[in-house]
Amino acid sequence: MKKILLLSFMFLLSLFAKDENKIVVAGPFATVSHPIIHMIQNDVLKDLNKKIEFKLWKNPDELRALVLNSNVDFIALPTNVASNLYNKGVDLKLLNVSIWGILAMISRDPNLKTLKDFKGKKIALPFRADMPDIIFQELAKKYSLDPKKDFKIQYVTNPIDAMQMLILRRIDHALLAEPAISIALRKTGSFPINIVAPDLYRSVDLQKEWGKLFKTEAKIPQAGLAYLGKIKGKEKLINRFLQEYEKSLQWYKKNPKKAASLVVKTLPMLEEKGLADSIKHVQIQSVNAYEAKEELEFFFNVLKNSNEKLIGGKLPNENIYYKSN
Repeated sequence: MKKILLLSFMFLLSLFAKDENKIVVAGPFATVSHPIIHMIQNDVLKDLNKKIEFKLWKNPDELRALVLNSNVDFIALPTNVASNLYNKGVDLKLLNVSIWGILAMISRDPNLKTLKDFKGKKIALPFRADMPDIIFQELAKKYSLDPKKDFKIQYVTNPIDAMQMLILRRIDHALLAEPAISIALRKTGSFPINIVAPDLYRSVDLQKEWGKLFKTEAKIPQAGLAYLGKIKGKEKLINRFLQEYEKSLQWYKKNPKKAASLVVKTLPMLEEKGLADSIKHVQIQSVNAYEAKEELEFFFNVLKNSNEKLIGGKLPNENIYYKSN
């Protein structure tokens, strides 16, 4: 009996040891998460005796639940959500910004060249009150348009739903994030460009609109990685994780076909050729959060002046920004 109890105790200890060696990273199916999948495939923290596990969040509510339940070590998330959570007392630090440009309009009309050209149009828009909606509303206001009255917005749960509406011809215009844009073009035969009469067109680049209207660079600090309090103090691990993410991001950019083939094995809701197409259309660069502070604060101030709740009521203090060694 004692032997059985001892074996049971040792088994339980081994389970806890495995958990200690596991690093849980959560993210959406969007581009910000794709380097993480390459990190997992290459077991990049093996020398530190750490295994990375990826958890998918499908919408902002799932993201917040994961953070508040402390079920993850690192999380890929929109920058304004990081600010919002931080200002509400969540113990996190923003590690980097890696997504600077993934949003664009997609349309059946090739003649729509600016966001104001979509006035009066019915538009599918994912994630009400989150990043795509936020950018759309700020740009509309810069054109002196009322985002609620001057457009017919149909909110949908996520970019995949908006993409399906386009493919099924239930709507003619949508605001999408890559890779959904490129996948929609592939699925409708609108790409490659030698098709005589494309069904859909890659329309207005919202980052270019942002740069033009706000008189700044044509990029927006949209998403990145953060770590949560349970991993605080483990600087060696945090810095190494950030370094490996940067390496995998560079591989992702340089190897679109291989990257797409790898990513769809974990995220089968994506389409391989469309994903490969998308990589050249996104602005992805891992910039340390502290180094991106100026761009982040400009963005946060725009949101604060419009609706301070989007960033948690105030500009986050500089303790939110991680300084890598």
